[in-house]
Amino acid sequence: TDSNYALSKLDGEKNVRENFPKSVILKPSIVYSVDDNFTTNFMKLLSILPIMPLYYGGKTKFTPIHVSDFSNIIYEIVQKKITGETLECIGPEVFTFKEILLKILKSINKKRILFPLPFFLAKLNAKIFQLMPKPLLTMDQLKLLKYDNIVSKIYKTNYDFNMNANKRFEEEINRYSFNWTSGGQFSKKR
Repeated sequence: TDSNYALSKLDGEKNVRENFPKSVILKPSIVYSVDDNFTTNFMKLLSILPIMPLYYGGKTKFTPIHVSDFSNIIYEIVQKKITGETLECIGPEVFTFKEILLKILKSINKKRILFPLPFFLAKLNAKIFQLMPKPLLTMDQLKLLKYDNIVSKIYKTNYDFNMNANKRFEEEINRYSFNWTSGGQFSKKR
């Protein structure tokens, strides 16, 4: 990878493993919930922007995991006294970035134009965005979006330890997306 964030994480994992061999390293895919910085940011953006760029054609894959499933995995690791493992923590579904955006759009009841952004424009976009106090996208995040965030088959997953993640992405985001639909909480689906 060419992402500074990913490289620093790998370096950190290596140092932890060398100094604390019994530690458990968790590598979650996207963790989502009502106050995350992923689904809620996209709900916010998609509720106001008429068009949304698809970086790398929207083909990057993710296995989103709900925060409650992730916290249950942590609890189970402690209960089962698991040590010395690196675990990829994944949800039950695999989606492309485009599919995630389409599910979010459906959830907030909006229609938007999703268009593939050529890489040179995506880079320019990221360079401008990262100048903002709360950047929507940085160059490093753009680099990360190049790589799938699914099971690598290098490490075991939560499923290998019978720690299932059962929360379905679309069902869960529907529980809190009403803040970004027309009419806000009063338009909440019952």
